[in-house]
Amino acid sequence: MNPHAQSRAPLLFRHPRFFRWALTWFPPYWGSGIRVAEVTPGFERVVVEMRSTRINLNAFGTHFGGSIYAMCDPFHCLMLVARLGSAYVIWDQAARIDFIKPGRGTLRAVFEWNEQQIQAIAEQAQGGQKVLPEREVLITDETGDIVARVHKTLYVRLKKKPAATLPTRRSS
Repeated sequence: MNPHAQSRAPLLFRHPRFFRWALTWFPPYWGSGIRVAEVTPGFERVVVEMRSTRINLNAFGTHFGGSIYAMCDPFHCLMLVARLGSAYVIWDQAARIDFIKPGRGTLRAVFEWNEQQIQAIAEQAQGGQKVLPEREVLITDETGDIVARVHKTLYVRLKKKPAATLPTRRSS
């Protein structure tokens, strides 16, 4: 993790326990039965689970596809913000979901970034150019079978420094 990232980051990204709590109780997640089950101290790994509820089932009695995607939407991006810090612009740029089989019971997704991946992104972005890292996450059911695969493309760039302005003189 960038040594200065934690001191400049919003509270959400400084404390994994608060991050876990805040996202679990985020109304769209809470209402859909989505919870953050684990966040490692350095935000290297986040585990998200979604239990079956009447609210997140489709007409066929399986997990609604939108809820499956929602459980995966922000995590690679938010983890990268926590790892790189506020000196970077970080966004989700594109996403694709492939549904493999109907989702039943509790679903699970594991999001990970290792130090080499973080360093590579920081090095590629150091000249101010955009970097488009790609990530894939598998959503599994209680038996470990793959229910869906989500592919994300993120956008990362160093924030532009504000142009220096000269102080203006006031006329007397």
